[in-house]
Amino acid sequence: MANFTRTAIKETFLKLLNQQPLNQITVKNIVEDCGINRNSFYYHFEDLPSLVEEIVGEQVRNLVQKHPTVSSVEECADAVIELVMENRRAIYHIYNSVSRDVFERHLMDGCGHIVSTYLKAEFAEKPIDPADLDALIRLHKCACFGSVIDWLNSGMKDDIADYFRRVCVLQKSGLERLER
Repeated sequence: MANFTRTAIKETFLKLLNQQPLNQITVKNIVEDCGINRNSFYYHFEDLPSLVEEIVGEQVRNLVQKHPTVSSVEECADAVIELVMENRRAIYHIYNSVSRDVFERHLMDGCGHIVSTYLKAEFAEKPIDPADLDALIRLHKCACFGSVIDWLNSGMKDDIADYFRRVCVLQKSGLERLER
């Protein structure tokens, strides 16, 4: 029963967060929608920020589990886009709230995992200095993170999937020119 209630709280919160900004959601809204009492909420979560922390962290952990290997730059981009697009409005509301740091921290972790997984596999059979590999991972992790943040700051208006695909094409053509 405890897991059911915890899950119901998270699902209700996400539903509400997809409808309205975080600062307009209260514990009262959640418990009324769930059909539970306030004590049940506080049994599972200390407060709304702890609920946000758990949900965002859980989403990133799910991303990591779904992508134990990454075989292309496009797959890296698609994995991060998938994370953001599943609850687009909820993420936008978290990003534009006092809990932005929670989202940013977990987004950076997710970007880091996806990029690191891909680049370590890509360079597994090639001689590369570990410090150079770390530098490439950091560069691409920050580029991925920065692109998502820039997209959020622009109001999520552009097609971020199209943007990442275009960047991948440009990167590949640049690498092909270097190899000639």
